[in-house]
Amino acid sequence: MLKKFVLGSIAAVVLAACGGEGSNSASSAPAQSGAASGSLIERINNKGTITVGTEGTYAPFTYHDKDGKLTGYDVEVTRAVADKLGINVEFKETQWDSMMAGLKAGRFDVVANQVGLTSPERQATFDKSEPYSWSGAVLVARKDSNIKSIDDIKGVKTAQSLTSNYGEKAKAAGADLVAVDGLAQSLTLIEQKRADATLNDELAVLDYLKKNPNAGVQIVWSAPADEKVGSGLIVNKGNDEALAKFSTAMTELKADGTLKKLGEQFFGKDISVK
Repeated sequence: MLKKFVLGSIAAVVLAACGGEGSNSASSAPAQSGAASGSLIERINNKGTITVGTEGTYAPFTYHDKDGKLTGYDVEVTRAVADKLGINVEFKETQWDSMMAGLKAGRFDVVANQVGLTSPERQATFDKSEPYSWSGAVLVARKDSNIKSIDDIKGVKTAQSLTSNYGEKAKAAGADLVAVDGLAQSLTLIEQKRADATLNDELAVLDYLKKNPNAGVQIVWSAPADEKVGSGLIVNKGNDEALAKFSTAMTELKADGTLKKLGEQFFGKDISVK
């Protein structure tokens, strides 16, 4: 999945994303105490309840609002999918580090937490629905900057977390790296003219810009569509029928404008398209 890379505004996004007691998944491991009766597809067909693993601490994707209600882009997309299918959804909040293991063990049916399934290990174990968000690298600079593309950062002070893939990408482009802890610090240094640019995750940057509309920085370059990673609802392998229903619902939500509306609500932009 995509996450926890860039600290700061939304804590980094790169392949991300958990525990909790929950219901059974059709292809989960044998021992499943507390699991709901019936397979995932049976509960969907019977208009039952599915359990969804999510963090609840990863704004703006999954978090609690000022009234304590669980919300966020991934949460509301999942609720919209459930509404389309006429089923109930029960969220099980859990830590990221144990989320995928919890899904594999059948502690819940689905994970909704910005997971992209880019690693071969995850691809061998899990399946992903039609993506509901896409993200890739973007280059950010001051609004008055002459920097327009990644080719322009050679020899330029570029604020990066040195252990991130974005830092490696900037280094490969010949940038003069300025070490930072995360996105918020990178953008502060750029505004203070102590750095000139930063390469980072698009969704993290969009979240920052939405929360800081008067920031003196802007996105000046985006990675091509074929380099973007899509995040979707994640299930254990063996749930093809259920996954097809999730994907059909997601396609309908894209067509009727629901995903666009949710993207604009949380990011100021439709993030369901490449």
